[in-house]
Amino acid sequence: MDFSDILASSIHDIKNSLGMILNNLDDLIADPENHIKDPRQARLLQDEARRVNSNLIQLLTLYKLGHAELVVRVAEYNLEDFLDEMIADNQAVCNALDIQIEQSCAPDLTGYFDSELVRSVLDNAIGNARRYTKSRILLSADHENDGLVIRVEDDGAGFPARLIGQLDPTHPLKQEYEGVNRTKLGHYFSAQIASLHKTSDRQGYIQLKNGHELPGGCLELWLP
Repeated sequence: MDFSDILASSIHDIKNSLGMILNNLDDLIADPENHIKDPRQARLLQDEARRVNSNLIQLLTLYKLGHAELVVRVAEYNLEDFLDEMIADNQAVCNALDIQIEQSCAPDLTGYFDSELVRSVLDNAIGNARRYTKSRILLSADHENDGLVIRVEDDGAGFPARLIGQLDPTHPLKQEYEGVNRTKLGHYFSAQIASLHKTSDRQGYIQLKNGHELPGGCLELWLP
């Protein structure tokens, strides 16, 4: 077993421990018999644990990708239902932070993708949006340019000009990120996952921009 295998095994163990912590936090917060002095602090602690867990999942996914062990399971999904599930997963933390999170999507819109992988990309984008937004996060999806685009945007200050554009899945970590808190790992992971969704002549990608429906940063996941 080489070091990368040992690292992957350790990450898996840490992820399992964090999962146990998160489950206990969920039970503690949901139990009406527990009188937490400051529920907001408990929610923020829960959010930080989820963020670390998300990073570990990204590392494991990239490890599997690098070792040709990652299986992409594409199926058809209703986007309104999918975005509603994303909001439900993040609603409690957003409430604790006084952030409004909502979605905009046609009820009959469908798309083909790996739901778990795309969920990880959107979770990362929502986590970033929570840190930089003033008060609103918007999830949306639409058919554009003969493909599906899913957007996560906020009403914060937006991305610095040097980050605007399409992320290169082969060299995203070589782009200029110094002085920016948005995670390099998250962008690299998202670009890789987008590129795994492909047809015979098209490939998914990540685009960063400012000022779509809201004035802040907007991450676009384009899928063929």
